[in-house]
Amino acid sequence: MINILMVDDLKENLIALEAVLSSPNYHLVTARSGEEALKCILKQDFAVILLDVQMPGLNGFETAKLIKARKKSKNIPIIFITAISQDMEHVLHGYSVGAIDYIFKPFNPEALKRKVEAFVKIHQSHRESLKQTEWKNSMELEEVNLKLNRTTIDLNKTETLAKVIGDTLLDTIVTFDASGMILSINPMVQKMFGYYEEELIGKHLTAILPVIKEEVDRMAPLSIHSLTKSATGKILEGVAIQKNKNRFPVDVQIGKVIIENHSLFVCTIRDVTERKEIEKIKNQQFNLLKRVVEERTLDLLSTNEKLKEEIKERKKVADDLFVSLERSKKIFDASPCLMAIRSIRNGRFIDVNKAWLHFTGYEYVKVKDQVFDWALFTCIDGNKVDLCDLQLNETLCNLKVFYQSKNGERRCGLLSTEIIDIQDEACVLILVNDITERDHLEKEMLRLDRLNLIGEMAAGIAHEIRNPMTTVHGFLQMWKSNNQPLSPQFIDVMLDELNRANSIIKEFLTLAKNKASNKTKQSLPKIIDAILPLINAEAILAGKRVQYDFEPCPNLFLDEKEIRQLFLNLALNGLEAMEIGGTLTVRTYSEKDMVILEVKDDGYGIKPDILEKIGTPFFTTKEQGTGLGLAVCYSIADRHQAKIKVQSGKDGTCFSICFNRYSPETPYLNGVKQ
Repeated sequence: MINILMVDDLKENLIALEAVLSSPNYHLVTARSGEEALKCILKQDFAVILLDVQMPGLNGFETAKLIKARKKSKNIPIIFITAISQDMEHVLHGYSVGAIDYIFKPFNPEALKRKVEAFVKIHQSHRESLKQTEWKNSMELEEVNLKLNRTTIDLNKTETLAKVIGDTLLDTIVTFDASGMILSINPMVQKMFGYYEEELIGKHLTAILPVIKEEVDRMAPLSIHSLTKSATGKILEGVAIQKNKNRFPVDVQIGKVIIENHSLFVCTIRDVTERKEIEKIKNQQFNLLKRVVEERTLDLLSTNEKLKEEIKERKKVADDLFVSLERSKKIFDASPCLMAIRSIRNGRFIDVNKAWLHFTGYEYVKVKDQVFDWALFTCIDGNKVDLCDLQLNETLCNLKVFYQSKNGERRCGLLSTEIIDIQDEACVLILVNDITERDHLEKEMLRLDRLNLIGEMAAGIAHEIRNPMTTVHGFLQMWKSNNQPLSPQFIDVMLDELNRANSIIKEFLTLAKNKASNKTKQSLPKIIDAILPLINAEAILAGKRVQYDFEPCPNLFLDEKEIRQLFLNLALNGLEAMEIGGTLTVRTYSEKDMVILEVKDDGYGIKPDILEKIGTPFFTTKEQGTGLGLAVCYSIADRHQAKIKVQSGKDGTCFSICFNRYSPETPYLNGVKQ
């Protein structure tokens, strides 16, 4: 029966092919995919394969490529049958992957049948050819066997001579064929391996020689092919195994002879156990000596590297020191501040920079290594600053002092000192930042600021008091010209204006920074709590509310009346800044060394340009305001050594008054310790 494989993913196409190729001489095999076709090819041999191109999974081209890649199936003819891929590109692709023919659907049944019959005949002819080849090989094999028999007879002739030679040697001599089978072995095998000769005849050579050293100097299992091909005529090392499974080292030498075109090999095996023991002892002694030499060499190399690193490090330190000294010298000379190095022991000037010479007016040669008896620096209180009496751990930082130049000019500066050692000598590094010009400028600015403030306050007072005075003056003139008594209504207006003028004068006096304060130690939350009902009443009348949170705080030295006025001004300002329904939050709490009073509203916040002017006397954004409320708050805070912090945004404004916990024995004026 001739096997024919038909591959198509459509069952109806397979039925049609079966109908066309149906024959008692054919065994038709069907497959629905490329994968199934490959499985069929692994199981059976086919005369021809009819293969569809378009299939899910592996398509026809991929299936054909895999079939041709397999040695057993690469010669099976493949006929592509397709109804879709009719382009010349697909046809050429089909031939490139190994197709014999390319048939388009619908096909001619008779033509297909004739093509299949032709490929079946080719297959049958190929099978006949294979049978003839097998018969020919069989005959050649019989001929080889005859030659082998003759060779065996010849070997028997030389066996006696080989036996005599083998018996007289101390080495084991093994004769084996190309497959590694032992043909003969001398009697020495019993002494060396513990076997009788007849026990090893017909056994493989690996029974006594399992391991041999290859050319790459590594032990590997014995390979007859490698041994007979590349080791002939060479002495190799190996490991032999005795009958009792003991292993021992051997030297192996292979000789090759060809008898009637058959290769035979003679292997000489020599026991080198004693030599290996001697070599082992020598190697141990050599390795010991080598290890001692290596350790000593490593010590020397390590010491050498350490010396190199130390030399390199010292050179680097020296270079860095040189660069540092050069950089320090340049900084010392180029500094705009007066700098000098003076010995603490004898007061001698070791070095001064250019700025020192410029501001003092002295020459370098008259300063270096000289001792001056005149007082270099004096404090604000007139006491001399004796730099030679400084302790080794005592330094000065930005001490305001006065010094005198060579021409008698009195200059001002900020003195800083640092104790340093120069060549094991304690010295003081003197640095003076000359602020003479800045000091003169600050004094002039302070004088101008005071004049400006006086002018602004005078203008403000004149403006604020002139308005009520104008009102009173007008009513009095009207009374004088009419010669009639003034009505009570006009008198009330005049009194209101005079009260307003008196209020302005009273608030202005509150701004006086040298006003005496009656401070006693008391609780800030209690003072605020006492005035809180008044604020609540104002809030309720305005349709707003007050929320408060008083945390325990340490007692402070406070003037109760001034603190009430400060809180009242801030709280009323906060209520006025909010719309109806707003909430004013009042808090007191302690934080580190501070006691904080916080007043926060939820109004629209203060604009940045207005925020900068807060606290300025007579500056106000209210129609009826005097501009003195916050100025009074800042004045009260200053007398209590407190700071006012303002944070304002779209969610409202928060005033925080931060009180310090200072000692009650220390009086303060304008926030300055007296």
